[in-house]
Amino acid sequence: MDGKTKAKYPRAPVKWYVSARAGGREIEGVTKNINTRQAYICCSKPPRLNEVLDIVFTTPERDIEVHAEVVWSNAYGRDDEITPRGMGVRFVKISEEDKEFLDDVVKEYDVGKIAAEYLDNLKTEISDN
Repeated sequence: MDGKTKAKYPRAPVKWYVSARAGGREIEGVTKNINTRQAYICCSKPPRLNEVLDIVFTTPERDIEVHAEVVWSNAYGRDDEITPRGMGVRFVKISEEDKEFLDDVVKEYDVGKIAAEYLDNLKTEISDN
């Protein structure tokens, strides 16, 4: 192996506006990454673990509505480029149509990433010769 591990469920590093509602409280943020099962949402005051949220992701193409559970939270830790303040959510309820849309977004990102890595490797091989 080359030391790199591939995520079981790849994520797309998209930045979409997020609005969420939990227990009468409104939360606003932006995605750091997302896939068909979960998302990393950057927000200033993430809710408690296991809290259930109604979330709307605003994408350039459409809004995606999900019911999700907070599975981890960075409410008090570092707040930097690597680990911005926020939360990880697991989708409890998502429509098949929205799941297919997210799958396409992840696949599109994956293809672009693979192409970029190929071109980088090709440039390295050419410059080494």
